[in-house]
Amino acid sequence: MTPSVQTARVAFALRWKRRRLLWRAFRSRGDLVPDRDRTAQIRRDTILGFACVRNEAARLPYFLDHVRRLGVGHLLIVDNDSTDGTQDLLRSQPDVSLWTTTAGYKAARFGVNWTTWLQMRFGHGHWCLTLDADELLIYPHWQTRDLRALTGWLDDHGQDMFPAMMLDLFPKGPLDRAPHRPGDDPTRHLCWFDHGNYSVQVQPRMRNFWIQGGPRSRALLADPRRGPTLNKVPLIRWRRHYAYVNSTHSVLPRRLNRFYAEDGGEMPSGLLLHTKFLNTAPARAREEKARGEHFFDASFYQDYYDVVASGPDLWHPCAERLRGWRHLEALGLMSRGGWA
Repeated sequence: MTPSVQTARVAFALRWKRRRLLWRAFRSRGDLVPDRDRTAQIRRDTILGFACVRNEAARLPYFLDHVRRLGVGHLLIVDNDSTDGTQDLLRSQPDVSLWTTTAGYKAARFGVNWTTWLQMRFGHGHWCLTLDADELLIYPHWQTRDLRALTGWLDDHGQDMFPAMMLDLFPKGPLDRAPHRPGDDPTRHLCWFDHGNYSVQVQPRMRNFWIQGGPRSRALLADPRRGPTLNKVPLIRWRRHYAYVNSTHSVLPRRLNRFYAEDGGEMPSGLLLHTKFLNTAPARAREEKARGEHFFDASFYQDYYDVVASGPDLWHPCAERLRGWRHLEALGLMSRGGWA
């Protein structure tokens, strides 16, 4: 088979894959019950945020404050059967539109079907930031230049996506001893990270980076090759025919995954500060193991849940302390590229 024929076959298969994903998202709309629909507030230039959450009342106050400071003007959130007051918290937010569902998280492609439907319905033409509640987006100059400045630069340079690597943060000492109260900045307690144990390759089919490493690969999994995928494309100028494939790790059409320079240069990128390992992580691991909703084959991750549930100390002498974006850029974990 000639290279041109092979390329055409892959492109054809990916087009059909994207159509199937969009169809699944369209069908999933029946899972969602509108609870607080404030989408009439959305204006043509509003930057939108999307999330699917469950029992995140402890994280949401700071998460919402963070994305607002970044410049997100309206959030569209799906709550998957929370029992800790998350729904009441979200109902009280004037810039949040809320949908609820009791349907299966795994069956909805881990919530991606639900957020994709909302993006199809409300996100077309908007810059859309899709996050989990335990992810805080940062990028060069993020404290002084908001998303409107960043997306303006991206628009000017014909780039309709912005990538970010997920950086797992952890405390010094056992996980369940680091204090945290709702509204706290989680990086006050989770202020350490691994900086040099990452592997990177390009997936030939989707043309996306595949980054693995960090404390989960180092300390929590018997086989590091089963480590989590850390590359994400959380910020996209959305079109109705776009579809995330696996969380926000990759997206179709696949040109949206080509966010790396192939000529030896650099393109701008950010980080998702991952606050998974708060003091609630051990109890959450026990709950997630019982629910079995977070992996296609949860049996492969039973030992992982057990280790997290034991409240391990992930700190080690070579861990780096979180010291701001310039330090993270110097370590090569994010890049300004041409972004001033």
